[in-house]
Amino acid sequence: MKLKHVFLGFLMGFFLVANAQSSSKEVLFTIDDQPFYTDEFIRVYNKNLDLVKDESQKDLNLYLELFIGYKLKVSKANKLGLQNNSQYQTELKSYRTQLSKNYTTDSKVTKELVDEGYKRLLKEVNASHILILADENAAPADTLAAYNKVMAIRSRIQNGEDFGTLAAALSQDPSAKDNKGNLGYFTSFKMVYAFENGAYNTSLGSVSMPVRTRFGYHLIKVNDIRDNRGEVAVSHIMILKNKEGVAVENAKATCEAIYQKLQQGENFEELAKQFSEDKSSASKGGALNRFASGQLSSEEFENQAFSLTKENPISKPFETQFGWHIVRLMDKFPVKSYEDSKLELENKISKDDRSRLITNSLTEKLRAKYPIKKEAKLYADLSKAVTDAFFENKWAVPTDVKKYDKTVFSIGTKSYKGTEFLDYVFSKQKAGSAIRPIEKLTNFLFDSFVDEKRNQYYNDNLENEFPEFSAVMDEYRDGLLLFDLMDKEIWQRSKSDTTGLKAFYETQKDKHLWKTRVNTEIYSSTDINKMKKVLSMLKKNQTSKVIKDKFNSKDNVSVMFFEGIYEEGAEALPKGTKMEMGVSEITNKGEYYYITNVKEVLPAGSKTLDECRGKLVNEYQQYLEQNWVNELKKEFNVKVENPVFEKLKNQIKK
Repeated sequence: MKLKHVFLGFLMGFFLVANAQSSSKEVLFTIDDQPFYTDEFIRVYNKNLDLVKDESQKDLNLYLELFIGYKLKVSKANKLGLQNNSQYQTELKSYRTQLSKNYTTDSKVTKELVDEGYKRLLKEVNASHILILADENAAPADTLAAYNKVMAIRSRIQNGEDFGTLAAALSQDPSAKDNKGNLGYFTSFKMVYAFENGAYNTSLGSVSMPVRTRFGYHLIKVNDIRDNRGEVAVSHIMILKNKEGVAVENAKATCEAIYQKLQQGENFEELAKQFSEDKSSASKGGALNRFASGQLSSEEFENQAFSLTKENPISKPFETQFGWHIVRLMDKFPVKSYEDSKLELENKISKDDRSRLITNSLTEKLRAKYPIKKEAKLYADLSKAVTDAFFENKWAVPTDVKKYDKTVFSIGTKSYKGTEFLDYVFSKQKAGSAIRPIEKLTNFLFDSFVDEKRNQYYNDNLENEFPEFSAVMDEYRDGLLLFDLMDKEIWQRSKSDTTGLKAFYETQKDKHLWKTRVNTEIYSSTDINKMKKVLSMLKKNQTSKVIKDKFNSKDNVSVMFFEGIYEEGAEALPKGTKMEMGVSEITNKGEYYYITNVKEVLPAGSKTLDECRGKLVNEYQQYLEQNWVNELKKEFNVKVENPVFEKLKNQIKK
């Protein structure tokens, strides 16, 4: 699913139709007589003009070919009936639901939620919880049973029993057995909104009343409240402790040896590049992206990072579940100002449970936008049809509904019948209601029914209300189809067609080459005199173990050693390393002196298929796709209106 999201994100960025409307609209080309218009092409081209780096992609002739290829693929998907797939329809409906939230906002409510979110963002809460599961659609009896159970646990806590002990024994959150219900520190938008409200509205050291979320009922104990630590940027050196064939204690020893070298004044970035086993950061001197509390999977690492100061910028070696680390402070970033946080908070609110509050606010506006006039006589008959049997869950829609099967009110162009309202009343019966008498309840249900239909009508007509909404939906609709088609025709084939991939490799292997490589030992130190002794020992064929034992001890590391196979020009190779057997002379870069001992030279040559598989599969996919588009041009009848295209080119050039 993540791959699909990445693909659609790229596609939407590349083919998203801009909001601006073109003043003219002519048929630019047809595919099997289905027209595609100039206004769409112009909008797409202009939208993407600033996104492309390659000037050739701005060429209108090439862009038209690309656009036609895109439409051909969508036409093929529709021809295959992929649009009728139930999963496709479900995903499209889900996306529309998400997108529609952007059109159901209320600025006043949004601002109140932004203010609340920012105020909470200034504090980090450490809380524990006990969860008793209760489905949000559970029967009232089951919901009540869960509530009573959590209240009984709360009474035990109030009577002096330990919260953590009860969490481990009774909480239905599986992690509670290990963490005794402790969730660590968090700020606003890190938990579901109802839980967040419960945590931030509970005083330090207290236990909340039961808090209802979609998961069930929670008891929340606030253990600590502190100022938000903001974000921190650090670099680190990590030595893995679970490497195959390497004793765990060696990781600690290596990390301590590196720390000793730091204490001796050696450069952190250089040591990280040489020895850190976090490959994603080692080449950058160990630098990590900045982070806030709760963003990493190791609280120990976070606490070590935030404890560093300008006066004490480097940690001692410490252990996490991943390995042994040394962390160095680069910079600290306090919480951003309200103004700088506003857009980010609004975006989070749109994706959060808080959006329901905004939707409720929209309902009030829709009452003004779509006033209704109910048919009084029909409504009177409907009201009489709803009886006190509703309260006993025994009410049923009348058998003879003929007199109710008429329009009771209209919204816009859509009419709603009395029978629809009766069905609505029946659907609400199981939930029960405390509103009495029955006439009052019927009025309440009717108002709720009308509000629901207003919201539905507004949502169903977003494409008519907002042209940009319609455009985005069209693009996403096509994008989903295209993903499924590409997966079937290109991506899966490129992975499973081993014979085809091998044949393609034979035509491309001259493009995938190794430079000359060496299997070498590399020695480094900041002490030139010790390196001279190392050189002398290497020339006498002394082993790396003998050399390390001579110059290094538990408390002092003078000479570092590592080995591997490196391609000519590799960053790990000291500058000037010769691609030939033997021991090099001493070379120097910055504070460090290097010696290489080349034990084997591997000549330049073609990479095997496995050695270049990742890049080759990507090239094979492009090859298959281009051939496929050529076949689609034969399958479908494509007709370009050249006079229209020439006129369009002149318009764009102006």
